[in-house]
Amino acid sequence: MPHAVATFAGGCFWCIETVLNQLRGVESAVSGYMGGHTANPTYEDICNGDTGHAEVVQVSFDPDVISYRDLLEIFFTLHDPTQLNRQGNDVGTQYRSAIFWHTPEQQAEAQAVIAELTAARQFDAPIVTEVTAATRFYPAEDYHQAYFDQNPSQPYCQFVVAPKVAKAREKYAAYLK
Repeated sequence: MPHAVATFAGGCFWCIETVLNQLRGVESAVSGYMGGHTANPTYEDICNGDTGHAEVVQVSFDPDVISYRDLLEIFFTLHDPTQLNRQGNDVGTQYRSAIFWHTPEQQAEAQAVIAELTAARQFDAPIVTEVTAATRFYPAEDYHQAYFDQNPSQPYCQFVVAPKVAKAREKYAAYLK
């Protein structure tokens, strides 16, 4: 089966990209921007909050090795899907929780997982994750790619990214490359 594509937004893309790139079946996880109205946005444009884009990670994966549902379930543990337009101290629409679907099957699967998490009362507040059709993906600047791997001593990486990566590596050890 050919590789499939999934796109997720859950706050800062450095956290999500780092974890997803460590999973078996993930060919690549690329940080970038989606969901806005400005062509060729830059990181600075995104940070201004007026382009409408979210920081996203676009994943190319082998569904015979890791399923879209698995990716969704992992995604929901990498961020707080109950925070509207923010993740912790990162505030703005660029940090919103969103699933950008590429096929009607992905849309249905994302909605089903959200319904299941809601029914199970997995979170203390309602899930605010948007489920919307994928639009044009703009890869982020080169310095954002594999940012955590290249900058592990950077304070944001030490205090925000590293704990999330450690937690995910422990919880999803069976999925790691």
